[in-house]
Amino acid sequence: MLQCIFLLSDSGEVMLEKQLTGHRVDRSICAWFWDQVVSQGDSFKLFLGFVCSSFDLFGFHLVPLWLLGILFGFILEFWQQPVIASPTHYLFQIVREGVTFLACTQVEMPPLMGIEFLCRVADVLSDYLEGLNEDVIKDNFVIVYELLDEMIDNGFPLTTEPNILREMIAPPNIVSKMLSVVTGNSSNMSDTLPGATASCVPWRTTDIKYANNEVYVDLVEEMDAIINRDGILVKCEVYGEVQVNSHITGVPDLTLSFTNPSIMDDVRFHPCVRFRPWESHHILSFVPPDGLFKLMSYRVKKLKSTPIYVKPQITSDDGACRVNVMVGIRNDPGKMIDSITVQFQLPSCVLSADLTANHGAVTILSNKTCTWSIDRIPKDRTPALSGTLLLETGLKRLHVFPTFQVGFRIQGVALSGLQLDKLDIRVVPSRLYKGFRAFTRSGLYEVRS
Repeated sequence: MLQCIFLLSDSGEVMLEKQLTGHRVDRSICAWFWDQVVSQGDSFKLFLGFVCSSFDLFGFHLVPLWLLGILFGFILEFWQQPVIASPTHYLFQIVREGVTFLACTQVEMPPLMGIEFLCRVADVLSDYLEGLNEDVIKDNFVIVYELLDEMIDNGFPLTTEPNILREMIAPPNIVSKMLSVVTGNSSNMSDTLPGATASCVPWRTTDIKYANNEVYVDLVEEMDAIINRDGILVKCEVYGEVQVNSHITGVPDLTLSFTNPSIMDDVRFHPCVRFRPWESHHILSFVPPDGLFKLMSYRVKKLKSTPIYVKPQITSDDGACRVNVMVGIRNDPGKMIDSITVQFQLPSCVLSADLTANHGAVTILSNKTCTWSIDRIPKDRTPALSGTLLLETGLKRLHVFPTFQVGFRIQGVALSGLQLDKLDIRVVPSRLYKGFRAFTRSGLYEVRS
C-alpha cells in the first residue's frame, strides 16, 4: 500500500504532492531523498575523475584487472536504485524526462508493484499531456491531480487503463483551456461514470458502435547491438511490441497467432490477454480496448547479424589523430534502410576537429558531440567520413577512443524474424478491415573503436 506520491523537478523541487491514506507523509522525506541523489552524484564525479586519470596512466587497453573490478563495483553502487530505504520509509523512484516520480510507504508490499504503478502513471501523463516535463506538469496541475485521484484509491492501484481514464477525464486542449479561463472551472472531470468500470472487462465499454469496423496490428521493434573494436558482434537482440489499433462495434473476441512464437522471450501482456491459451498453444486470445494500445512486448535474443555495418579506424601520432568511418549494408533486409545516423562524442582532450563526408551532413556541437546524418545509402558509393582531430598540447596519442551510436529505420520488416500468422474474430461484424505492418528502428546500437 502506497502512502504518498511526489513529483520532483530536476532541481529537487516538489511540483506535486498527493497524500493517499490517512497517514500523512511529511515533505522532509523529499529533502532526504534529494540529498542522497546529490551525494551519489558528487561521489560518482570523483570516481569518474579517478578512472580517467587511471586511463591516462595505464592506457585504455592496458588497464589492470583489479582496476576493472573496482570500476564494475562502483558502477553497481552508484547506479540508480529504484528502491531506497530511508530511516522512516521505503521509497520507490523512477525518472522520466527529468521528472522524478517518488512514492513512499511504511508497510510491507511487493516492490515491483510500486515501481510498475509509477511507470503506469508516467505513461498515462505522457499520453495525456503529449509530453512530460516540468513546465507541462505545472501548466496542467489540476488534470494531473485528478488522474492520480482515479488511478489509485487509499494507496491501492485502481484504474490505470488510458481508454477508461479518457472517458472520466477529458485530455487538455485549447478549447478546454479557454473555457477554464472564462468560467474559472479548470476541472475536466466527467459527470458520469464509465460503464466499463463495473464490467468484467474494465478496459472496454459495451456500447461502442462504428460504421466501419477495422483492426490493425503493428510489429514495432528496436534492435540493440554491441560491436567491439575488432568488428565482432558481442550482443544483438531485439525488443519488440505488438501494437493494436481496434475500432470494432460491440465487444469483439479476437485471437492472434504467430508463425514462429518460440523465438520470443521475456513476454509481457496487456491485462486483456487470457494467459491459458498462450500457455498451452502460444495464441493470444483477448477482448481489445477501444483504440490504440500495446497488446504485448517481447524480446528476441542472440541474433547473429545486423542490417548495416560501421567500420571506424582511428590512428593518432604526434598530437594529431586521423579518423576514417565507413558505413554500408551488411545484410539486405529487402526494404529501404533510411534515417541512418552515426553519432559519437569527441574525447575531452580534443581541441578541434576537421571532419568531412562524401555523403550526408556532419555537424559538431559545442559539447563536442559529432553527428553524421546519412539518411539513405546510395548505390553508387559507400558513405565515408574522414578528417583529423587536434589533441591537447603535450599529448602525443589518443588514449580514450569514442563509441559510435548508430541510428536507422526500416519500414515493412521485423528484423527479429517474428511473423504474424492470422487474426480471427469470433463474431465478425459487417465490413471488417484488417491490416498488418512491421517497423524496425535502432535502439542502443554501439560500435566501439
